[in-house]
Amino acid sequence: MRLKLIACEIFYREICAVVARSVNQVDVEFLPKGLHDIGQRGMNDRLAQSLEAVDEDRYDAILFGYGLCSNGLVGLAARSIPLVLPRAHDCITLFFGDKERYQDYFEANPGVYFKTTGWIERGDQLDQLTSQSVQHNTGMATSYEELVEKYGEDNAQYLYEQLCDTTRNYRQITFIEMGIEPDEQFEKEAERIAAKNHWQYEKVRGDLRLLTRLVDGPWNDDDFLTVQPGKRIAASYDGRVVVAEPPT
Repeated sequence: MRLKLIACEIFYREICAVVARSVNQVDVEFLPKGLHDIGQRGMNDRLAQSLEAVDEDRYDAILFGYGLCSNGLVGLAARSIPLVLPRAHDCITLFFGDKERYQDYFEANPGVYFKTTGWIERGDQLDQLTSQSVQHNTGMATSYEELVEKYGEDNAQYLYEQLCDTTRNYRQITFIEMGIEPDEQFEKEAERIAAKNHWQYEKVRGDLRLLTRLVDGPWNDDDFLTVQPGKRIAASYDGRVVVAEPPT
């Protein structure tokens, strides 16, 4: 098969690895990390632009290297060929390789902040999205120094803790090792971040099987949603995560 894959750049190294070994011909388009930060509508509009630009006469299906990501994929519709996406709330499911495994880990480790190679090496490259982000538009991206200048030190302390300190509920960094890392630099950076914040640190083994099956097929219904032409992606709010429905 010839497939088109539209994916978040957070998976850059992992997707390049699985595509290189795929039995199919896969053309990949990476979109900037952080689309979910610009809100559901902003993310949805950006994905719809990429979907609209695909020459569907050249492909058998269009794949999405995304989770549901705060409903950013909701409403995207299949035209003449199917859309295929993992049944995942967010990208961490794809790094774990199994939504049940991720759920079990998440419930056993509240307050965990995940890191991977993509989260680390592409984490600061969001200049093109900063001015559009929800954090920027609501003031959550304001620095402590800016708050002091505007509201005074006592008020700034309270405002920063309540609105801008988005990491206050975390107490652990978990580095997901995918087996494609060139050396220990990414793990060491995750350890450094944990030490800086006085958080616990743990490394777990990730699994490429969901990404591998996404580019190879077949797409079983337990792990993937296949949206046939004439239908669109919808959130299911149950264990299926996503479903296909007729357009309204």
